Amino acid sequence: MAAAHRCGDLLLSDMVLIEANPEKPVYVTARNLRIRLAENAEEIGAAQALRYRVFYQEMSAKPSADMAAARRDFDAFDDYCDHLLVLDLSKGDSAKAVVGTYRVMRRAAAAECGQFYTPGEYDIGTLLSYPGEILELGRSCVDAAYRNGTTMQLLWRGIAEYVSFHAIDIMFGCASLPGTDLSRLRLPLAYLHQHHLAPPALRPRARAERFVAMDNLPVEDIDVAAARRSLPPLIKGYLRLGGFVGDGAVVDDQFGTTDVCIVVKTDWVTEKYYRHFMREDPPKDERKNSDVAANDEVR
Repeated sequence: MAAAHRCGDLLLSDMVLIEANPEKPVYVTARNLRIRLAENAEEIGAAQALRYRVFYQEMSAKPSADMAAARRDFDAFDDYCDHLLVLDLSKGDSAKAVVGTYRVMRRAAAAECGQFYTPGEYDIGTLLSYPGEILELGRSCVDAAYRNGTTMQLLWRGIAEYVSFHAIDIMFGCASLPGTDLSRLRLPLAYLHQHHLAPPALRPRARAERFVAMDNLPVEDIDVAAARRSLPPLIKGYLRLGGFVGDGAVVDDQFGTTDVCIVVKTDWVTEKYYRHFMREDPPKDERKNSDVAANDEVR
């Protein structure tokens, strides 16, 4: 990497690492922030509370009565997942310091749970039959005060650490475009289908009862530059990693989004990102210009 690289609209420039622990799946400290796995129920609860604030209070998701009463976003998958946490060390190194989170699930945990989350929207048979280890990503969010390049870099670094530790071959998950008005999403959906459709051997397909066709514009009518600008930064980031999308989109009325299924081969993650987080930080004015959206989630 030169002075700075961009992953979509995210500035993926280099950060100074204060501490890393190779004996743990994820444990990296950079300045006042640390990323590691949740270690107890209280910390998982803090991640759920952060998810509730972002998804249901800032955005337009519709909580169940139980979620609203608890002011937490939770589901049956939480107990089987690992939860990556970003903590502000000025607030400590415990639940009260959680400012970012990402939920991940490996194959063995999904077997114990009964399934991954994604099959609620997509047929992932091609991924389940893949011989290597696979990892589902979900429920990504960052507190509004910490939506900057440094926090997002640390989340990416945490994922790369986890991928390396567990020898993950494929990552996947449901990534969201804001809104459910399909007429306004024709361009980005058509672009993703025409330019980033997964090869058949890795291609999830939206469940028949929820399938929304993405190839809704002739190739010659797709304004590639405009389509790329309209994509959420996280989706752009995965595409820069060589990511693909599955066949068909899904409207998620609970979250007020339209979802696509992202598939990423992780050799790109470790190769392109891990080495980029080992140098010095960019100037502050570059970091603060990073575009980090509230709705950058892979559910």
